[in-house]
Amino acid sequence: MLSIGTLSKKTGTKVQTIRYYEEIGLLPRPGRTAGGQRRYHPHDLDRLAFVRHGRQLGFSLDAIRELLALSDQPQQPCAAADSIARRQLRQVEQRIARLSALKQELERMITECAGENVAECRVLEVLRDHSECLTDHDNIGA
Repeated sequence: MLSIGTLSKKTGTKVQTIRYYEEIGLLPRPGRTAGGQRRYHPHDLDRLAFVRHGRQLGFSLDAIRELLALSDQPQQPCAAADSIARRQLRQVEQRIARLSALKQELERMITECAGENVAECRVLEVLRDHSECLTDHDNIGA
């Protein structure tokens, strides 16, 4: 049996995050000692590591919930898990495309900034007027 502190240290997950995952049902509510301290089983450590790794790969909590439900039924076909992973890949590819456009715009802005004073600063001009941009990069930093 593991304490919440031990679980936290072994997975690199903050105690508050572990409690949150319990609240939203990603982790089962642990048993408690007579003194009220949470006690976790080794399989809770594996489940938390699964959730943490999924978050590191950018999966939403809902997608992780779906994947956990699938992993709890090992006899099921893998197609659903594959579909979730493919959906995540498409989202990552879209994010990369948006970031690439943002990178291009920033590089152009910097390259064109030959002004010696703020009044002639291309960076500030472009930031003031979105129509000066060559790419559509709305919602990248939002």
